[in-house]
Amino acid sequence: MNQSSLSAFIWSVADLLRGDYKQSEYGKVILPFTVLRRLDCVLAPTKDKVLAENKKKSDAGVNPDPFLRRLVGAAKFYNVSPLDLPKLLGDQDHIRQNLYAYIQGFSPEARDIFERFDFHTQVERLAKADLLYLITEKFANIDLHPDKVDNARMGHVFEELIRKFAELSNETAGEHFTPREVIRLMVNLIFIEDDEVLSAGNAVVRTVYDPTAGTGGMLSVAAEHLAEHNPTARLTLYGQELNDESYAICKADMLIRGQPVENIVAGNTLSDDGFPQRKFDYMLSNPPFGVEWKKVQKAVRAEHEQKGFDGRFGPGLPRVSDGSMLFLLHLVSKMAPVKGGEGGSRFGIVLNGSPLFTGGAGSGESEIRRYLLENDLVEAIIGLPTDMFYNTGIATYVWIVSNKKPAHRKGQVQLIDASRFWRKMRKSLGSKRKEMGDEHIAEVTKLFGDFAEADLVTVLDANGKEAGRHVLRDGDADPKAPEGGKLKRAPLSRRFRNEAFGYTTITVERPLRDEAGNIVLGQKGKQKGQPQSDSKLRDTENVPLGQHIGEYFEREVLPHAMDAWIDESKSKVGYEIPFNRHFYVFEPPRPLEEIDAELKQVSANIMKMLEELAE
Repeated sequence: MNQSSLSAFIWSVADLLRGDYKQSEYGKVILPFTVLRRLDCVLAPTKDKVLAENKKKSDAGVNPDPFLRRLVGAAKFYNVSPLDLPKLLGDQDHIRQNLYAYIQGFSPEARDIFERFDFHTQVERLAKADLLYLITEKFANIDLHPDKVDNARMGHVFEELIRKFAELSNETAGEHFTPREVIRLMVNLIFIEDDEVLSAGNAVVRTVYDPTAGTGGMLSVAAEHLAEHNPTARLTLYGQELNDESYAICKADMLIRGQPVENIVAGNTLSDDGFPQRKFDYMLSNPPFGVEWKKVQKAVRAEHEQKGFDGRFGPGLPRVSDGSMLFLLHLVSKMAPVKGGEGGSRFGIVLNGSPLFTGGAGSGESEIRRYLLENDLVEAIIGLPTDMFYNTGIATYVWIVSNKKPAHRKGQVQLIDASRFWRKMRKSLGSKRKEMGDEHIAEVTKLFGDFAEADLVTVLDANGKEAGRHVLRDGDADPKAPEGGKLKRAPLSRRFRNEAFGYTTITVERPLRDEAGNIVLGQKGKQKGQPQSDSKLRDTENVPLGQHIGEYFEREVLPHAMDAWIDESKSKVGYEIPFNRHFYVFEPPRPLEEIDAELKQVSANIMKMLEELAE
């Protein structure tokens, strides 16, 4: 059964719920039952052995737990009830009590999953509506064993279901998961420079962490990617998730993968760090876009003010309306230190455009950018196509941040404009209308790996239609344009020194004058005899770092205001990353003659249609 058929089958359960449940409530039933059947199928092969071993050890007065865990192998969980979903169907009159007994038979970490789903409430509600047996029968008749539905497909199924439920309840689907092709790109980028990790035969041990884990998609793709390249490597996954349903699904996925489920914790990452003492080798995150952090403001400000740089938020705090940069700082605080050329971390985080430029010099956002750039932590920023995410069509960017930059990258940031690397989806999913294909992911990964400056050259035929594309690195020759056609060049990858994004904001003062036009002088203290500034004429100038402020002032300001001066006490250093400015391509307006000819043609067509109507 393919993914869409599987999702459609599970979705058909909604037909039974219609009338007794609102559409927005379907997920409360379908998601926990899907997880239950998945766990049910995973444990089926070892069920008889587990029951026999449990009886044997219990009869001997020995704690069976460690023995049962060894029996189930990689699953790391078990169920000691003789029941499973198909067997529950044999006693229709007692299905509610038997279902509870079956759930109670799970080991504690699996039971917690159903507590997070508040499964008891739904069982009672289904029983009252005489739906419990019918729903159980539906799920008992579908095979969700990993041999039939692998973990990757199961993850897709959960994400598709969550998206549908989110649309029905007007919730934000993007709070739960990230498109898989975006995750694959991010995973490629954080691993690409680590040959030791990717080389088969090296039995390395590494950790991956996601502070906004959702259903565990990023962690799963990271594990699958590393397993493909180096089956001998061991990757331990860690995550934290605020939403109970997403947390339950993530925890179930980690259970099935044999990952330690204590590494997946519930709660708000910003106010209650689930791993306060841990550092990680790799990290991935897609925090909510533009979501305010007012609920955790007290805890975050307290940590910022009391702990400073010994805490997570030392560099500064962004405005309360958007907390995404707090997650960026949180990840920086989780980076493993570099010692003797070993250790260090790299992470990828998806952000919208505002963290690139919001906030002037001295603001929380600017100070965060300043900290990252002055400490040489930003490796690259990749601009993604619009309409890539399920809940928003805005521009998004992947930041790659590392404290173990290779020598040739030190002191520099690479900007890659991947906004043209997409294909149209056959069917839109919410706001998601575009996707990146494998070839697009490979090209962006190569651009990052090569650390090369490059342009994208589009070949246009004589009719102005696209006839091909070429990625040209420094030194590459342009392709030949077809007869009557032309080439269109656009920047694709650029390298910049860190300080290129810095500037000093200077405050330019002009003298206050009286009604006669005379300069007003101060009468007291240090200001005595000094010209007083006119606040109405006060202005600011941003002087790029590396430029001499005095020379800039003489060149750019004094020719226009000979009486101006700089109030040096107000000067501030700021940083912004004007991504779009570096990739803007001027499109000349069409010739007026061409526009006039087109208008005349349209007018003629309209007149012709009017004449035909009049006949």
